[in-house]
Amino acid sequence: MADPFWLTWWIWLAAALALGILEIVLPGFIFLGFAIGAAITGLILIIPGLTLSLHVIALIFAVLSLIAWLVLRRLFALPHGQVKTFTHDIND
Repeated sequence: MADPFWLTWWIWLAAALALGILEIVLPGFIFLGFAIGAAITGLILIIPGLTLSLHVIALIFAVLSLIAWLVLRRLFALPHGQVKTFTHDIND
């Protein structure tokens, strides 16, 4: 019997790639955290003999995505209290 689709590692890696491409099209560090979470979940599922339920895999994906998003926010955020302002127009 074939494994359910959520246990197939390459589907998670394909979803990570799709989310990464979506992050390039719509930047904002929103989809990148989900892409990292999906990629790590896919790598976890490569482990032979590992059988997890949908609930456990969804929890792993959610926790990893949250951790990745928080790390990205910490690394790429502006310093506390600083607001990004523009003093010149690109068209000038």
